[in-house]
Amino acid sequence: MTEPRAAHRWYRDDALIDGAWVKVGAAIPVENPATEQEIGSAASSGPEHVDAAVTAARAAFESWSRMPDSERADHLQALHISLAARRDELVAATVAEVGAPVRVAREAHVDISLDILASYVDLLRVEQLDERIGNSLVLREPAGVVGCITPWNYPLYQLVIKVAAALAAGCTVVAKPAELTPLTAYLLADASLAAALPAGVVNLVPGSGTRVGEAIVTHPDVDVVSFTGSTGVGSRIAAQAAASLKRVCLELGGKSASVVLPDADLETAVRATVDSATVNTGQTCSAWTRLLVPAQRYDEAVSLATKRAGELVVGDPQHEDTDLGPLISARQRQTVLDLVARARSAGAVVTELVDHSGDTGHYVSPVVVSEVAPGDQIVQQEVFGPVLVVLPYDTEDDAVRIANDTDYGLAGAVWAGDEAHALAVARRLRTGQVDVNGAEFNIDAPFGGYKKSGYGRELGRFGLEEFQQIKSVQL
Repeated sequence: MTEPRAAHRWYRDDALIDGAWVKVGAAIPVENPATEQEIGSAASSGPEHVDAAVTAARAAFESWSRMPDSERADHLQALHISLAARRDELVAATVAEVGAPVRVAREAHVDISLDILASYVDLLRVEQLDERIGNSLVLREPAGVVGCITPWNYPLYQLVIKVAAALAAGCTVVAKPAELTPLTAYLLADASLAAALPAGVVNLVPGSGTRVGEAIVTHPDVDVVSFTGSTGVGSRIAAQAAASLKRVCLELGGKSASVVLPDADLETAVRATVDSATVNTGQTCSAWTRLLVPAQRYDEAVSLATKRAGELVVGDPQHEDTDLGPLISARQRQTVLDLVARARSAGAVVTELVDHSGDTGHYVSPVVVSEVAPGDQIVQQEVFGPVLVVLPYDTEDDAVRIANDTDYGLAGAVWAGDEAHALAVARRLRTGQVDVNGAEFNIDAPFGGYKKSGYGRELGRFGLEEFQQIKSVQL
């Protein structure tokens, strides 16, 4: 039974504007994809709320942008403390609105977000020196008001990665979370109020992309738009922003390759690749969803991938031993199933799917697809579900060519017995980030894509620079 609206803290119908919650009235329901029950709501804001939020952000920018880095660091540290105090509820909200397994929600959604926020506090604590080039002084200054538009797959992470960098750079923010997953955004906004951030520095305007998102992108007083989402929507945002020559940072789709070289530990590489392809139930833009292996070891790789996929536990995301929860919606589930069905009809070999059609929740079991060609739809199109395709190659040049032969270039992996050899291959991949032999993710290193995976970078000082203008002063 759905809990009464008034009884639950996750039912909201307000927007955060100029340091105060403003009742919007209309609300958009939020569904738990594991139970298919309504568990909350968010405001259905309109262009008038965006205009008020941008006006507040513009007014707050004057003092926030001139504030010394040390003072902004103090504010961000207070925000970190306030957000960390809400850790348990952030995890619970992520499990409820995304369907992420609780271990994934804790580690890959919430804890990493807290670490990223802390990294910007540390970055601001380091003295930012102006650069001298000959008789010129090069200054980095805040770019202005930033519109942050975030997706549903990692709602807290994607919001923090933008807001923390923008605030650290001296910018003010108007944020729009995804309609499907707004709950953690409300918790972040609550944390900003509890941390006593100056009014207007952080504004939250939930609502639809067509009403709120477009109003942010086209608003004349928004200086920078940072968007994470699909390539199609990103292209539209870039076109809309071009009319007013706004700067745009886009982190879009991916179809990343995991390249296993002949001297690599095949079992380790395959296991890690399956885990990457299925993390967050495959709803990760940087997931390694194409496994490239030497032709002579192709059958072995398919067998290893199938075995690992079968070991993963699909089920209730509230359980600690669950590896995969549901997909975000019935629509997304059907999209994934349709892509797999078309691949099978075209001759691909597909691991036997567990039938979840009669189950409550939008579940799909992990899928390994083989006997496909590099140009096939399932190989080229981002599936955004727990689907891995396995491809053979004959030579190293073939492997690099196949890895680069997509419209995307967001992430990737290279596996080899010799690290220097792996690095040489990594240099040849047309993608924004490559992991060698399962190296640990680095939140201080730049993240972003080539080609239709977007442009601009997030994380660390590179993410900070997306929200700065450069001024040259000749002396």
